[in-house]
Amino acid sequence: MNVSATPISNEPATLADALALLAVMREAMADFKNKIECLTGENQILRQKLDAFIRRYFGKKGETLDSHQLQLLLAGLNALEAEPVAPAPAAPAIKPPQTRAARKPARSGLPENLPIEETVIIPDEVKANPEQFREIEKVVTKELDYKPGCFIMRHYVRVKYVRKEVFQTLNNTSEALAASTASQPAANTLSAQSPVAAEPKEVLIAPLPNRLVEKGLPGVGLLIYLLLSRFEDHLPFFRLEKIFRERHGVPIARQSMIDWMEQLAFWFAPIYEEMKTQLLAGGYLQADETVIRYLDREVPGHSRQGYFWVYSRPGGDVIFDWQTSRGQQAPKAFLKDFKGDLQTDGYEVYQALIKVRALEREDKESGLLHFCCWAHARRKFFDAKDHDRRAPWFLRQIGSLYEIEKRLRLVKAGPRLREAVRGAESKMILDRIGKALHRVQPRVLAQSNLGRAISYTLNLWAELTRYADHGKIEIDNNLVENAIRPTAIGKKNFLFIGHPDAGGRSAMIYSILGSCRRRGIDPAKYLADVLKHLPDMKRSEIPSVTPGAWAKAHPEARLLPRK
Repeated sequence: MNVSATPISNEPATLADALALLAVMREAMADFKNKIECLTGENQILRQKLDAFIRRYFGKKGETLDSHQLQLLLAGLNALEAEPVAPAPAAPAIKPPQTRAARKPARSGLPENLPIEETVIIPDEVKANPEQFREIEKVVTKELDYKPGCFIMRHYVRVKYVRKEVFQTLNNTSEALAASTASQPAANTLSAQSPVAAEPKEVLIAPLPNRLVEKGLPGVGLLIYLLLSRFEDHLPFFRLEKIFRERHGVPIARQSMIDWMEQLAFWFAPIYEEMKTQLLAGGYLQADETVIRYLDREVPGHSRQGYFWVYSRPGGDVIFDWQTSRGQQAPKAFLKDFKGDLQTDGYEVYQALIKVRALEREDKESGLLHFCCWAHARRKFFDAKDHDRRAPWFLRQIGSLYEIEKRLRLVKAGPRLREAVRGAESKMILDRIGKALHRVQPRVLAQSNLGRAISYTLNLWAELTRYADHGKIEIDNNLVENAIRPTAIGKKNFLFIGHPDAGGRSAMIYSILGSCRRRGIDPAKYLADVLKHLPDMKRSEIPSVTPGAWAKAHPEARLLPRK
């Protein structure tokens, strides 16, 4: 049998085998394509998260990160070592800054009643021979200077008085006692001195004025300085202790400062409760919360997370409410007697609170009408603008809503006019945004920045668009966020609150200072006037010393408008 050698081949023997192999290859290619798309999407999401992380911790709030910088951070700096370093260009000659002739120093805001100290400078030739010279003109160069504050010790001298006739009687009695002392036994001497016991009843002395810290050292001026330094200028107490000791030579322990602030919070409590009562009676509240850490007394050396829940109304006071929890029990307790409009961010606790209140009431009505904040929705689209070309379109539409609000503020429109303009212009833009959100949502990854922005907006669509039908409601929650902002600076400086109970006292002080800022009045002038009279006030007089009432009675205390 003659067997011929057959060459081995990879080609299929039949057409059916070739078609089957082609189908397998197509299926594998489809799987590879799906995996590539999935990995590409995940890579895009991770890059967006890393971008947001780097901008948050290493850049400014509105700063964007270039893609080349991101690749450099991911790949490392090893590639830079192999590249030749180009010689640095020669540094240009340093020139003195040129002053513009047309630009003049801005001194228009300086008050006219500043104390003036004159320093007369006379040429040496004139000093040597003054009789040979005659004065023809004075050239005055003005300089604004500052002298650091200084401590003073105030003495309350209370003079004791006694009536003249009583004084003469006492003298006669003393002489008689002195004469009889030599002849009488020592045992009878004590009984003979008993008429002198009537002296205190006849001695007159003025009572000491009521003070904020009873039997304490600090005066009103020092207490105001400590309060503003700690809660307005955000200086920790240990730093104030160091400043007083090293720069002024006055040792004041930080624990003493803490005790004094506790005494001030006691006096502020009725003002705080009055402000809270007036705020809850307004029918419209904006609410937000911010985190702040406090020391855990049960575990020394450890801290826990507390919260300032902040409530305000446009043009009204600001109330800080200290809580150790971020659950719905905090706003539930604060808003238990409130009925009206509540504007918040998208935190789900507020929506859960409304549902719980509706279940607990017999009429199944929560008594709250919920509104949400367009500024929070806009921020999520802003985070997606560098990663998806569709995000800028949404930003432009939201910007159009804010342009309408800007025009209404310029003309100082009331609720009726705002409601009419919003119905004619804003609702049309809102309808356009809503249709675009439903059209784009199926085409984006749910976990991408744009996907999260769309989901956030659609989930709160009813609460976000409801403002267009209510003229007194603002478009966003920025006013209450602005009231929170000063506390963020303080948290970076003093890091935490020393005791859970101190959170409530800090909330009272932050409420007073925040309301003064909202009213545009100088908190130092407000505190100087109120704290001077507060110890002698009756409870019925408290409404007259809230920041709102005091601002109306003292227009001269308003701060200079911002330029």
